[in-house]
Amino acid sequence: MSATRTRNLAFLSLVILAALSAVMASEVRVETQKEGPSDAPAVTREHTYLSHVTLYIENEDGSKTPSGWSTRKEDGADVDRPFPFQPGVNLIEGWTEGVLQLKEGERALLHVPSDKGYRERSMGGPGQAFHIPANSNLLFDIEIIGKEGEQEL
Repeated sequence: MSATRTRNLAFLSLVILAALSAVMASEVRVETQKEGPSDAPAVTREHTYLSHVTLYIENEDGSKTPSGWSTRKEDGADVDRPFPFQPGVNLIEGWTEGVLQLKEGERALLHVPSDKGYRERSMGGPGQAFHIPANSNLLFDIEIIGKEGEQEL
């Protein structure tokens, strides 16, 4: 193989790796923390669900910064107060993509890139109850309790 062809292949490989990195950076990643029951139904767009959620800002180095928003007393809420949601209805794209990969009773971390989150919009503000800076990658620690109206809290 000639030196020119080898350089061209090396360059092409770098371009492909860069493209794959860009695609992977815009993917929602789900990291299961606790499995739901084996016979638990999957989350669908047809129902409203109750969940416990804590939101963090996911930093470039993989560390997390609390946003100030949680439904869990253990994570700063005044009381445990489940959050009702219906996938695809008034939610960011990354939340919907992530929760549709879960089952009732499951707890997971949803890693949501900024382009599937709030993008260039900042939410809340410093010194307020919560703050999400513009272009933030988000990390949701979410537990799907079950369908609204079907679970005892």
